[in-house]
Amino acid sequence: MGTRVAEARQRAGLTQVELAAATSLDRSALAKIEKGTRRVSALELARIAQAVDERIEWFVAEAVPSVVSHRNLVDPGSASPSIDRLADRVTRNVEFLQSQDPQFTLPELERLERPAGADEAESAALTVRRLLGFEGGQPASDLGAAASRAGILAFSFDLDHDAADAASILLPRGAVVVVNGSLHVGRRRLSLAHDVGHCVFADEYVVDWNVAGHEDGGTWEARLDRFARALLLPAGELRSEWLHLRERDDTRTAAVKVASRWRVDMSTLARRLAEIGLVDSAEAQLVRTTRTTKADIVELNLVVHEELGAPTLPRAYEQSVLRLYRSATISAARATDLLFETWTEEDLPVLPNAPAESIWGLIE
Repeated sequence: MGTRVAEARQRAGLTQVELAAATSLDRSALAKIEKGTRRVSALELARIAQAVDERIEWFVAEAVPSVVSHRNLVDPGSASPSIDRLADRVTRNVEFLQSQDPQFTLPELERLERPAGADEAESAALTVRRLLGFEGGQPASDLGAAASRAGILAFSFDLDHDAADAASILLPRGAVVVVNGSLHVGRRRLSLAHDVGHCVFADEYVVDWNVAGHEDGGTWEARLDRFARALLLPAGELRSEWLHLRERDDTRTAAVKVASRWRVDMSTLARRLAEIGLVDSAEAQLVRTTRTTKADIVELNLVVHEELGAPTLPRAYEQSVLRLYRSATISAARATDLLFETWTEEDLPVLPNAPAESIWGLIE
């Protein structure tokens, strides 16, 4: 318990003096709690949980043994307590549903060997595309739903821009991924694709380092990034489409059309075009700085997608919560809590009144 309190305090960026003041404890008492030489009352624990923005269950129940990975391109290597807390809460909720709802099961994840280089990353991406149900040159549309059907439950929440892009937790069966929904849709999809890689390769704990300087795929995170780009933009189909468009369109127009169809951001597209030899450095820079305008959407008849917009919960997860609510296994308050307050109690289905004689079943 003491170790948990200390860890929560540090994740919240508080000193012992600050947390003690926020919870009406002496600093010496808090120090003893953290060392395990003093018990903590339920009321004190509740105040501590509120001060560090953690749920009480986090202090008293061990999380499932898991593999956690972060993806943070803005501040590589930095901590991300907000996404950590959400990933932990999601994991506990999934575990609870699995323990109470026999219909809520995750399929066994396909495990692949870690790619040793760029070529193997490309090959693995094609394999995973098939596992997710994306055949041939089909864009990886609705990637979150496809990942969930394969056993990787994808959640999206509105986090601040300082939070990591995504975090994944590998469960004994299946996995969960939490995506920072405040990001642009293309970056959300790239982050999910990247963390799908962490899951299928059963990756060890890692906080993403700066992969921008490793174009050759020499580092593991760079290979995962290569895998993610290949998952979203398979080389053969991209090459064929790009060359066809460039016969009649300029580089910018072709980039806008391709990015829209494949639902990627311009930075990802530029990097992908460059790594498979379709553009030189000057053209890659032009693609990277291109922004799709409202005029582009109208004149080119583009379809706007907001996939993984916050909040997004997997449909199978929502259905499980509703089953437990309909069976009176959980209360309305518990249901909305499990749904991360994306539903109100008024949104829940109206339950039929139980017959009066049913009360005798509750009396010994």
